[in-house]
Amino acid sequence: DANKLIKWKKRNTGLNYRLPTEAEWEYAARGGGKKVKFSGFSGELEIYKYGNFCDDNCDFNWKTKNQNDGYKYTAPVGSFKPNGIGLYDMTGNVWEWVSDWFGEDYYRNSPKDNPKGPGSGLYRVLRGGSWYDDPRFLRATNRLWSTPAHRYNFLGFRIAQD
Repeated sequence: DANKLIKWKKRNTGLNYRLPTEAEWEYAARGGGKKVKFSGFSGELEIYKYGNFCDDNCDFNWKTKNQNDGYKYTAPVGSFKPNGIGLYDMTGNVWEWVSDWFGEDYYRNSPKDNPKGPGSGLYRVLRGGSWYDDPRFLRATNRLWSTPAHRYNFLGFRIAQD
């Protein structure tokens, strides 16, 4: 669905859009590659300021208590503080699809600079965590994978423009 929207947007604007690579996504989430735990910050007690996650509003027993981001489910885009380079919603809210196929051992042998991921596979990579998750899944380095046809209300995407 994300790629269908991207094709439609290209056709209607004449501009080149795409999903970011996993490496691009992480670099952006880290505010330009900084050594931070989450997108733009490292303190776990600050998560509610930067992103939507399973906190006091959450119905699940893995919720993080004593934090309140104000949303039970998906929050409107831009509801939280941006990271150091002005990007919103890279911590929590919805897992974001990236263009990379998942390869468990890919990064052991990949190029150091801007790896593009395996050329094919069964699963695509998701990054960022969601409103459904506890803080360990919201780390800038955390990754998830799923079949490209998987749909759920905690999955989304952002697009890059070349």
